[in-house]
Amino acid sequence: MGLDAKWAELPSVQRRFLLFTAAVAIIFLLLCLRLWYLQIINYEEFQDRSTRNRTRMLSLEAPRGPVFDRNGHLLVGNRPSFQISVMRQDVENKDALLLRLSKLLEIDLEVLEKRWQDGRRYPIYRPVPLAHDVSRELMERVQEHSVELPGVLTEVRPVRDYLEKGSAAHLVGYLGEITDSELRSEEFEGYQAGDFVGKIALERSYETYLKGIKGKRLVEVDVKGKLLRQLQAERALPGNKVYLTLDRELQRAADEAFGDQSGAAVAIDVKSGDILAMVSRPTFDPALFARGIASDEWTALLNDKRHPLQNKVVAGQYPPGSTFKMVVALAAMREGIAGSQRTINCDGDFELGGMRFRCWKKAGHGPTDLKKALRESCDVWFYQVGLELGIDKLSAAAKEFGLGAPVGYPLPGEKRGIMPSREWKRARYNLPWYAGETVNASIGQGFVLSTPLQLAVMTAALANGGKVLKPQLIDRIEDWQGNLLMETGIDIVRQISYSASAWREIRRGMVAVVNELRGTGQVAKLEQVVVAGKTGTSQVVRRKSDEEEEEDDNGDVPYRFRPHALFVSYAPAEDPQIAVAVVVEHGQHGGSAAGPIAKTIMERYFADPQTETEEE
Repeated sequence: MGLDAKWAELPSVQRRFLLFTAAVAIIFLLLCLRLWYLQIINYEEFQDRSTRNRTRMLSLEAPRGPVFDRNGHLLVGNRPSFQISVMRQDVENKDALLLRLSKLLEIDLEVLEKRWQDGRRYPIYRPVPLAHDVSRELMERVQEHSVELPGVLTEVRPVRDYLEKGSAAHLVGYLGEITDSELRSEEFEGYQAGDFVGKIALERSYETYLKGIKGKRLVEVDVKGKLLRQLQAERALPGNKVYLTLDRELQRAADEAFGDQSGAAVAIDVKSGDILAMVSRPTFDPALFARGIASDEWTALLNDKRHPLQNKVVAGQYPPGSTFKMVVALAAMREGIAGSQRTINCDGDFELGGMRFRCWKKAGHGPTDLKKALRESCDVWFYQVGLELGIDKLSAAAKEFGLGAPVGYPLPGEKRGIMPSREWKRARYNLPWYAGETVNASIGQGFVLSTPLQLAVMTAALANGGKVLKPQLIDRIEDWQGNLLMETGIDIVRQISYSASAWREIRRGMVAVVNELRGTGQVAKLEQVVVAGKTGTSQVVRRKSDEEEEEDDNGDVPYRFRPHALFVSYAPAEDPQIAVAVVVEHGQHGGSAAGPIAKTIMERYFADPQTETEEE
């Protein structure tokens, strides 16, 4: 009898029992085979997977390098900040989680949803920040509800602390989250989405020095992503220490002296080119960017007509006005056109080919020599001398002093200004040069444009006998252990050659501006130090008729049409140490608007060091 026949003779209940037993045996065999595969064949792989299911490798942010002034005062540091983040893979119900966090953190749900979406750029193992720089109270509130918040982490991270607020904002710059385009560039190789990097100025240009080396920590978490314990850690290394040439006290004095006015001021060491102070107003608080600037705050900065984001020290271009007259006088003396004894009569007007060019003093200055022309800022004297000199020789002399070209500011953004010539006008406008344009250029008007830093470099060269110095901003860089990595020195771009008598005549005239009766810059006079200076007023629009100017004197001219006020100076006159250039936008008169700011800077510089110690 065959097997089929025997199977058929078995009762149906017995047949079902045998089938069930066989099925169980097969299943058991398959389970045994799977267990053998997991525990013997692929033990290491699955052990690793199991470990990863309960551990997380978190990165530790490295503190950026601190920034100090020349005397070791901290300007930019770091402070601990509480951040609420989330591990996305540990979240089962995103909507419910974000709604709960919105109520706990008092943040709009839409904001949290956008940050979640932005976090899709991040590596899966990296926490997505949902709230930056939260208060301790909110952080503790989140920790108290951690059971309800699977995957949510409370982290302490270093954030930039700008101790001087907006005072040195244009010099220091700010941080921002790295963009997709930056991640694709070679400059940011090795960075990850979510990293914060320097965006402008020092923070950007010295990113490689300032950034630290990230650390790591391996932590154990439960099934809801809650941190249980730290398994191991590799500490982060801070960035390098950057020491600037800036003097903190001088910077503060310049910043406070500006008040609510717009413009720029810069002070440099006439022997080294070190930038001692540089202020651009209005300014902004870099801390806005450190915590993530809100869209309305960013829009307000962009739309502000006074341009708070622009570093006007190097990017603001203004007609230098009468601060340019020393260059004209020197060039004229070198060419034998004018010396200290040449006298030109000023009756308030200068006629050329039917055109009328007026002096700022309507009644005129009468017979005027070089010293008087500088002291009282007589326009007619310079009209005549500049016309005889010619635009090309005038342009060449100005370029020797650093006008019309970048002077070498070590950070991006420097403008070159304009020092016109016949060739320049032909190339730019395809037009010939006219004599009347030379007349305007002779008092720093017309096409002539300069930055405040260029004027400071020019003034330093006037003070030190013709050494044009490259401005220095970085004194030195040390690693976090104090080892020297970089140090700057004096860089003389060129030596301008003029006779000793020519330099002396210019100094005499500039000293008279500040220290003699009828000097236009007497407001900048100091009791303890002899200051040499020059006022300047640069027109924003064309000069008007006598009747319209009468209205201007009554203060009826709109702010945007008022002339800029300028003042350049150095001191002590006999042994110069510091040069200062100030531009007050629409300040109208150099002596009354820009002069007091320069005086404040000089007073702070020459103050008794003991006074500074007592104030601290």
